[in-house]
Amino acid sequence: MPDTTPDTQTQPPQVRLLLGAVFLAYLAQMTLNPVIAPLAREAGLAEWQIGVVISTAAIMIVLTSQLWGRRSQSWGRKPVLIAALASATLAMLAFAVLAILGMRGLVTGTALFALFVLTRGVIFGGALAAVAPTAQAYIANVTETEQARVKGMAGVGAVQGIAMIAGAVVGGLLAAISIEASIVAVPILLGGGVLIVALGLRREPRTELIPDPPRVSPTDTRVWPFLLAGFGMFTALGFIQVITGFIAQDRFTLDAQMTGIVTGGALLAAGIGMVLAQSVIVPKSRWAPRTLLRVGTVVAAAGFAVLLIGANMTVFVLAIFLVGLGLGIAMPGYTAGASLLMRSDEQGGLAGLIGATTGLTFVIAPTMSTVLYSIDPLLPIAIGGGIMCVVFLFVLLHQRFRP
Repeated sequence: MPDTTPDTQTQPPQVRLLLGAVFLAYLAQMTLNPVIAPLAREAGLAEWQIGVVISTAAIMIVLTSQLWGRRSQSWGRKPVLIAALASATLAMLAFAVLAILGMRGLVTGTALFALFVLTRGVIFGGALAAVAPTAQAYIANVTETEQARVKGMAGVGAVQGIAMIAGAVVGGLLAAISIEASIVAVPILLGGGVLIVALGLRREPRTELIPDPPRVSPTDTRVWPFLLAGFGMFTALGFIQVITGFIAQDRFTLDAQMTGIVTGGALLAAGIGMVLAQSVIVPKSRWAPRTLLRVGTVVAAAGFAVLLIGANMTVFVLAIFLVGLGLGIAMPGYTAGASLLMRSDEQGGLAGLIGATTGLTFVIAPTMSTVLYSIDPLLPIAIGGGIMCVVFLFVLLHQRFRP
């Protein structure tokens, strides 16, 4: 994987290891996504219960992201990542055991739901909250120019996109074997991340640490327009992300195994779009953050429109690809735009705040989308597309996004 930061001569191995940790964490998460819908139905859980599990993880990201971002500057990257990835590994190991017991009817109903909330929601969500802010704060601290910062943040996003592609492939292939195979793979991947960080990532000298990094307020005038734009984008994404499997299963009348394969293919298309955007379009275009936000939201909104009217599987996959492509273009504008306005000691707090804002979108959106889906399958898609259009108008007209 190429190093996407400008300090390739001074610390390329550390940058690659850091991005490798991000990759494995999100690969584990994405490997589970293709089977989450059929898993819910095989275990006897309702759509809204899976929405609550995802929303609980998002709440934990909101509550802990800025703490993790600041701690990555005061404790160092290595201790933060080891603690987070080890906790995530144990949580998903417990989740895998519970899921298998649930599908076999040995743990059911309220007990299974509550344990899913605890493992996949509370513990895994709180642990995952550390990964992206740690990487973003580091990238911000080793880049100075606008182009370098945008490129570096795009590198973090590209790794997440690659994880989406790999997760869709791995999850889909394992789903073809069994749902259990996909579930068991998740803690194994996370455990590999723990080993890589523990054995390879160096600890910073004390002179590089900041004992008490400042908190960053979400109402800071330098920050809130970017946070609002990001909140809107990821809220729109949240309205379709959890229900993608349900859309595939119901629209095309698929069984549980085929649903996992088709959902994996759709998520693969989204990941390809995201990687294409952040590995090719963003670096080659050299667009400013405001332009990235405008172009990206338009493309993503087009994806929602296609998903709304798509009647066959090819159009369905194309729609998800466009959403991934649009978000891949917009995300570096969201993360780098605010970062360029902050001091170096504020980068950890800002990275955590960005993570918390992204997490906040998934507190309500998954539960709301599953509830709306039960009313009308087109309703969450239409609302998500409308939100994306509003974000485009905001970044087009607000003074913070003008030259």
